[in-house]
Amino acid sequence: MTEAITYPQTLAAPKVPAKTTLEGIEDKWRKLWADQGTYDFNPETTREAVYSIDTPPPTVSGSLHVGHVFSYTHTDLVARYQRMRGKNVFYPMGWDDNGLPTERRVQNYFGVRCDPSLPYDPDFRPPYEGGEGKSIKNADQVPISRKNFVELCERLTAEDEKQFEDLWRRLGLSIDWSYTMQTIGQRAQRVAQTFFLRNLARGEAYQAQAPGLWDVTFQTAVAQAELESREYPGFYHSLAFHREDGAGDIVIETTRPELLAACGALIAHPDDERYQDVFGKFVISPGFGVRVPVLAHPLAEMEKGSGIAMCCTFGDLVDVQWWKDLGLPTRVILGKDGRIVREVPEWIESEAGRQLFAATCGKTTFSARKVVVEALQDSGEMLDEPKATQRMTNFYEKGDKPLEIVTSRQWYIRNGGMPYTRADSDVDLREELLERGRELDFVPDFMRVRYENWVNGLNSDWLISRQRFFGVPLPLWYPILDSGEVDYDHPLTPAEDVLPIDPTTDVPAGYTEAQRGVPGGFQAEVDIMDTWATSSLTPEIYAGFLHDDKLFANTFPMDLRPQGQDIIRTWLFSTVVRSHLEFGTLPWRQAALSGWILDPDHKKMSKSKGNVVTPMGLLEKHSSDAVRYWAASARLGTDAAFDEGQMKVGRRLAIKLLNASKFALSMGGDGELVLDSERVTVPVDKSLLAMLAKVIDTATAAFEKLDHARALEVTESFFWTLCDDYLELVKDRAYGVDTWTDQSGVDSARTTLALAIDAVVRLLAPFLPFTAAEVWSWYRPGSVHQASWPESGNLATVGGDPEILRAAGATLSALRKVKSDAKASQRTPFLEATVSIPTGVLAAVEAARGDLQAANHVEGELRFVAKEVEEPVVSMSVLGEPPAKPVKPAQK
Repeated sequence: MTEAITYPQTLAAPKVPAKTTLEGIEDKWRKLWADQGTYDFNPETTREAVYSIDTPPPTVSGSLHVGHVFSYTHTDLVARYQRMRGKNVFYPMGWDDNGLPTERRVQNYFGVRCDPSLPYDPDFRPPYEGGEGKSIKNADQVPISRKNFVELCERLTAEDEKQFEDLWRRLGLSIDWSYTMQTIGQRAQRVAQTFFLRNLARGEAYQAQAPGLWDVTFQTAVAQAELESREYPGFYHSLAFHREDGAGDIVIETTRPELLAACGALIAHPDDERYQDVFGKFVISPGFGVRVPVLAHPLAEMEKGSGIAMCCTFGDLVDVQWWKDLGLPTRVILGKDGRIVREVPEWIESEAGRQLFAATCGKTTFSARKVVVEALQDSGEMLDEPKATQRMTNFYEKGDKPLEIVTSRQWYIRNGGMPYTRADSDVDLREELLERGRELDFVPDFMRVRYENWVNGLNSDWLISRQRFFGVPLPLWYPILDSGEVDYDHPLTPAEDVLPIDPTTDVPAGYTEAQRGVPGGFQAEVDIMDTWATSSLTPEIYAGFLHDDKLFANTFPMDLRPQGQDIIRTWLFSTVVRSHLEFGTLPWRQAALSGWILDPDHKKMSKSKGNVVTPMGLLEKHSSDAVRYWAASARLGTDAAFDEGQMKVGRRLAIKLLNASKFALSMGGDGELVLDSERVTVPVDKSLLAMLAKVIDTATAAFEKLDHARALEVTESFFWTLCDDYLELVKDRAYGVDTWTDQSGVDSARTTLALAIDAVVRLLAPFLPFTAAEVWSWYRPGSVHQASWPESGNLATVGGDPEILRAAGATLSALRKVKSDAKASQRTPFLEATVSIPTGVLAAVEAARGDLQAANHVEGELRFVAKEVEEPVVSMSVLGEPPAKPVKPAQK
């Protein structure tokens, strides 16, 4: 995989272009990399030789933004470094193309909505195309069959994937594009369905009819990991419940008066002195006249409002907890559509209560609230006027309406959120998953606590079923009894060798299509899996599980999971759960967590906030290497500001690398390029190589810790020292001007320049891949991205003292400042000069005397005097007449 670099080394004369430019090199190298298979993974390998990456599959639902460029660049830096370290890098790409974002995009783009009851139309043509950024009202969307809808999803995501791939190629990601997967693809579906059936067989997957979070807009259940707590405006309403014993009223404050009919109890804290005499007694609900008990529970908040609350089934998650713990009756009045049920419930017995409820039937919660509030105001059972408030409310992370609690039949996978002990062990699953977190190498390490806090805070198992259309089907059917009742307790499952299947079109073994939906036949499961149920299997899908046993053995468990810090609770945790349950191992050894990109107001960039920047214009304006430089300047786990200024710095660095390399590589004219450290004999040259050796060691150690920013920092700092100090010092000697009669000194400078550029080009190759590839092609065969990472050994053995170049560089700056202050050309000679040198570095400066005299055109005496100063200071100087025009010395 790598080229062996040995010293001494002699290469043919470099073919340096007459003019260097960034223009055109990206198109040139993208094509060459693709044609030459520069980043191809070699399947003929061993696990020890491989470095495998579980690449995040971006959601294909529109366009990528600069935050994607930021984090994916970080991954590419690691891939390129590991490749240069000799690893056979497995760096695939995937597309997350199922789930709600895709469905919403398809609905708006084509002006359609899915109606599973409709038959498939093979000749269907969408009524509208190009609705990007628009919202077509549901009433105006044409209803189509599920199969037609899925076909449109597949069509649009395929188009988006092409655009995404073009952008990734433009950015220079070193991906092997022959290893690409889609989370809705056949291979992914087979893996996801196989895992689910094995979870089911082991008792890790189960179904339950239970209250759960529900999004009324998307008409689907929502898992705990998908919640987002947001402030939501509301009003507190003071309602009077009448004590059954006639001893007065108990006043509660609620923001949900529309749920009053669902009240099953009033709850107060057991230590609350105000309610000790009513615990165990009954009150009558206002408006509806329903008899409910007053009960104690430690979750009641004494300091909130009147300290007593009504428990409705269900208003929020606390209601669910009270309902479970106290065995309260289930009084559901809210349907999946977010509207009040259309029949008056049997527990409301008073005529006035039934009439009030009838007035709310079929209404939204907003409209029902208005009806109830007005009725209670008229009856005097609502005290005072409603008081405005802001309350924290659960939302689906992609939704814009508060979630409701709806009872429904759903599928779950155990994740430690509910009490569960594995059959063959007395160890609790939660503790097992916490231990997996301790085994995993988090970078940065402080991210580990977010994983642990999430696991410890789980209060439910993983809800994986979704009431949507475009996703991986749950591979199940249910028998229909002769009575016509569906037997959900005994699901029918397919054999693994027939997967993937779609139960809405495929038939279970032993049945025929004619038995679908009839007594004695079967009914298909119409729910699909949560998108995370497939995304949690990306390591297995990428690695060829069930598809390529050899690939799987050589890549799994993988080496690296790069991802965003905000999805530790979803993607990272769920991936750990699946691998732990199936293989008893972590899916990877290391997790790299990127920070966020912040806008100028220091807010996280996101599509939902509308503050994202699309990257194509930036790549065109600044160059891909410049944008990569900006991304690489930020450490993992650290938020970074969007900063075009940094991109300009990156572009300047790329241009300087071209120009400095051209200068350094052309010193010898048509002569051979020699990279033999034994030819380095001059102290200042040895000093540069000693600096370089330390930089290589520091950059290498940083990359090993995934600290790419540190590696870039030290390399860039050295490069500017090379350009600003060393090149200026040795320019005349490298040219071989007449003042240099010692050819060994000339050879020493030229060799040092060649060795330095040869190392710097490789050190910067992960960051500036296009520029580095261009420079490398001037003097070496093959690709720099398949070359070996530089090593310090031969450079360190020259025995240089880094202090010589540091001291000489500072002295050079002091002498050049004299001319700048005098507004004289830098080629103006010094007739004489005295420089005060900090005590302790005089010998270092003396070691560079010859180069300092030549670089500063000192024609007379140059004196160095040790003084108690912090930096060199020119204490006396006499300038001569400037030359008529710059004279470029002839090369030897």
